[in-house]
Amino acid sequence: MSSEYSQINNFLVTVFNEVLRTEEISLKTKEFHNLSMREMHVIEAVCDAAESGKNTASEIAFSQKITAGTLTTAIQTLEKKGYVLRSQDQRDKRVVRILPTEKGITANEIHATFHHEMVSSIMSAMKEDELAMFVKGLAAVQDFLQNKSK
Repeated sequence: MSSEYSQINNFLVTVFNEVLRTEEISLKTKEFHNLSMREMHVIEAVCDAAESGKNTASEIAFSQKITAGTLTTAIQTLEKKGYVLRSQDQRDKRVVRILPTEKGITANEIHATFHHEMVSSIMSAMKEDELAMFVKGLAAVQDFLQNKSK
């Protein structure tokens, strides 16, 4: 095995775990102590979906690549915790929209700040040509993961 192979493997495993751990730490404030990272990512999806108007359960589940049942369970938990709510569509009463509460929006803003700081830190440490290569490498990782999950 080459040195580069070992370095890439170690780097991917370490970075993946460290991002999740640090992301969770950044969210664990007094107000948001009861949120898991999975729940935070559902809140993020609900916030994004509400902005785009694609905030039905089936649309959110599809965007998260999870089943409607899995999303329903998560939404029930998040609704009890006060992060999201379900609301009947005003134009079509058969449709239920999932919306973030103020508490959900605040949690999402804290989460987005973490992402912004992480990306800004990486970008400020690299020259333009290095960034282009980094983006190319990350695209290869993304392609691999998307192909594996099919």
